[in-house]
Amino acid sequence: MPMPSTAEVTHLLLAWGSGDEAAFEQPVPLVHAELRRIARRQMAHERAGHTLQATALVNEAYLKLIDARQVRWQDRAHFFALSSRVMRRVLVDCARARGYQKRGMGAQKVTLDEGRIGSPQPAADVLALDEALEALSAIDPRKEQVVEMRYFGGLSIEETAEALGVSVRTVKRDWTMAKVWLRRELRRTRV
Repeated sequence: MPMPSTAEVTHLLLAWGSGDEAAFEQPVPLVHAELRRIARRQMAHERAGHTLQATALVNEAYLKLIDARQVRWQDRAHFFALSSRVMRRVLVDCARARGYQKRGMGAQKVTLDEGRIGSPQPAADVLALDEALEALSAIDPRKEQVVEMRYFGGLSIEETAEALGVSVRTVKRDWTMAKVWLRRELRRTRV
């Protein structure tokens, strides 16, 4: 199924945000493949044998998005950015429920190499990364959003810039600085 146009998805999301409950049902089938791609990307960073599957992650995110009626959708990129954030929260909640309360309890090393985005190899301890992202958010929320959209959501630099309403150059700069900061923070907390 071809990816729906930005205008088509944006129109449906805006209609839903304005109170048209049926409008939310229409973009979901249109963007389901993209949501599954985001879920597979996030699941690729999880430990081997994780009980949650990509389809279940999409379904959990969908249930949470239905409750987000008051969100003022901007466009398709905003939808995918929020979907990515919701999926990340589901994975963090799942990790916490499994007893991974502190780093080091069978956790895997976190890498933030751009080349690992979409890699099928598990690479991240979701709780350690979540804590580092929360710390980054306290210092610079936009940089945390850039990481979330790029690393977890797989958005391009251009899509991230569009979703945040900033220039491509700003996203590139934020992405570079955030990766350096996160690497240092994750290294510091592992010691």
